[in-house]
Amino acid sequence: MNIKNAQKEVDNWIKAHGVRYFNELTNMAQLTEEVGEVARIIARRYGEQSEKESDKNKDLGEELADVMFVVLCLANQTGVNLEEAFNKKLKAKTKRDHDRHHNNDKLK
Repeated sequence: MNIKNAQKEVDNWIKAHGVRYFNELTNMAQLTEEVGEVARIIARRYGEQSEKESDKNKDLGEELADVMFVVLCLANQTGVNLEEAFNKKLKAKTKRDHDRHHNNDKLK
């Protein structure tokens, strides 16, 4: 699935099941909450914090998908073509960062 289709699927889901989009500020708060859940898993599973028993069954992929869903909602409701924006950003990052990363001794 490409990003354009993902945006359309989310829009269709909202219309069929969600009644309407939450407003942008609510979705921003929701995004922050979902990113926090991802951060908790990463910090405890891959970082130095110990993982609580209640966190061991948390699915990182599912939490990342929650983040993606809310990002797609925000893009839809603010009129952002996320596929175009992503391609533009990837092109800019490639031009800007190629030599910088290859010349970074910390990455060798």
